[in-house]
Amino acid sequence: MAEQAALPASLDGWLALLEQRHGQRIELGLERVAAVRARMQAESDAVVITVGGTNGKGSCCAMLEGILLASGYRVGCYTSPHLLRYNERVRIDGKDVDDAALVAGFAAVEGARGDTALTYFEHGTLAAWQVFAAARPDVIILEVGLGGRLDAVNVFEPDCALVTSVAMDHMDYLGDTREAIGFEKAGIFRAGRAAVCGDPQPPASLVEHAAAIGAQLWISGRDFGFGGDRLQWGYWRYAQPQREGALVRRGGLAYPALRGANQLLNAAAVITVLECLRDRIPVSMQHVRQGLMLVELPGRFQVQPGRPSVVLDVAHNPQAAGVLADNLGNMGFYPETWAVLGMLADKDVAGVVELMAGRVDHWLLADLPGPRGLSAEALAAKVRAVKEGADIRCFPTPAEAYVAAQKLVAEDDRIVVFGSFLTVSDVLAAIKAARRG
Repeated sequence: MAEQAALPASLDGWLALLEQRHGQRIELGLERVAAVRARMQAESDAVVITVGGTNGKGSCCAMLEGILLASGYRVGCYTSPHLLRYNERVRIDGKDVDDAALVAGFAAVEGARGDTALTYFEHGTLAAWQVFAAARPDVIILEVGLGGRLDAVNVFEPDCALVTSVAMDHMDYLGDTREAIGFEKAGIFRAGRAAVCGDPQPPASLVEHAAAIGAQLWISGRDFGFGGDRLQWGYWRYAQPQREGALVRRGGLAYPALRGANQLLNAAAVITVLECLRDRIPVSMQHVRQGLMLVELPGRFQVQPGRPSVVLDVAHNPQAAGVLADNLGNMGFYPETWAVLGMLADKDVAGVVELMAGRVDHWLLADLPGPRGLSAEALAAKVRAVKEGADIRCFPTPAEAYVAAQKLVAEDDRIVVFGSFLTVSDVLAAIKAARRG
């Protein structure tokens, strides 16, 4: 009882307690989470959509949320990590939940866990579910944290699961081949239920797992897809997966508000999810258009207003860096591009730098905190190994690197901030503070 009496009363107190107990360590496995979830008895009859994949998860969650809200549904959405406030991870009806709801959720998990140890992410995932169970939304969108098969989110049964893409990331946990990673991502699929893959070239392991369990797998480019011109785009799908049945077309769609050519891949996958669930949560194409036009997602090719041009992107692996490089190339001409870069040591830094090297003229490198953070000096060595003679400056924080960039850059130049959620969040906080001050 003494331990119960000592439980935090504030959200900051809870987060500090969980960090002290478990830190940010990753411990894959479902047994502990499933056991605590069963004791919580927090049930929901909402339609559940689980979203996994290497890149594009956040964009797809935001699009799903936007379309469903435009359609008049009550929506709960759980994503991670956050950029500025933990509350960003748990939203109801498009708004971050308040501290009181999260505190109640954390306390409910604590009361149910007994002697079972949970990681920071596991405790937070169960707390989010508790918040949703209390709020009773029509639809719950759950973003996988890492992998899929053994991620805490996978203790909840999805009515439809989406894997956005499969690329090389988190190899220490998921395997060092696309086939191994694809199998882990496919772990969110369920027998007899719709499974959507937004990757036009999925690993065989993902396709084979879906077939083995009897999931109804829809693959981008095979069973659904998109096409368009500079003014609008169109969506198509077959009536059934495996290219069976009549071809269904939806035309006259405005481009998503989220920038980047890759967003049509994401949008087509999202529409397919909603098509698969149309018997339970029907949406009109007008609401699809409205949701896609209004969707916002900080840190994903986010272009700040004003001059010089500032682009914020959480790209932290080669696939995402390749997309970022292409998107930068489509922005038009800028005399010089100044990169503010900070990365974690367990990422493929060389792969990211190689793909961005042709777009960057000056490198402002920053230390990142924590045991996984890479120092600016170590990052500089990796940049020089890829781009000999690169113009490099080192800084203690991404925010300080960004402030320096603002002083060095010409009005017609461009600043691009990327490499990690930590990098973008630190710079975003600095931008917001400057606007307030």
